[in-house]
Amino acid sequence: MSKMFFKGRIETRQNHVISGYNVNRDVKAGTEEAPISISVQTEARKFEIEAITQEHSIVANITIDENQEENTVELDTLLSKPKPIVFEKTPNRNDPCSCGSGKKYKKCCA
Repeated sequence: MSKMFFKGRIETRQNHVISGYNVNRDVKAGTEEAPISISVQTEARKFEIEAITQEHSIVANITIDENQEENTVELDTLLSKPKPIVFEKTPNRNDPCSCGSGKKYKKCCA
């Protein structure tokens, strides 16, 4: 019998696979389906935030409340997404050397 043999009821296994947390959601924050919520203290600041959201095509619900502290955390996280780091590919052993000598990389600079 192989190691990959499932020792249980098939119905139970299928129910377990179906349920769970969906991490591959199509709904993103800042769209019409999931607008972000921002609270500001003044009308002038509301116009600034509206200009920023229109520039980046973000949908937001902006409320003005002078008694509460300004809350723009969701907007800041959408605007400052980290960029993926791309590393330069290292040459394989049999590729020509990058120094321009014409030799293979394994014979020259490896």
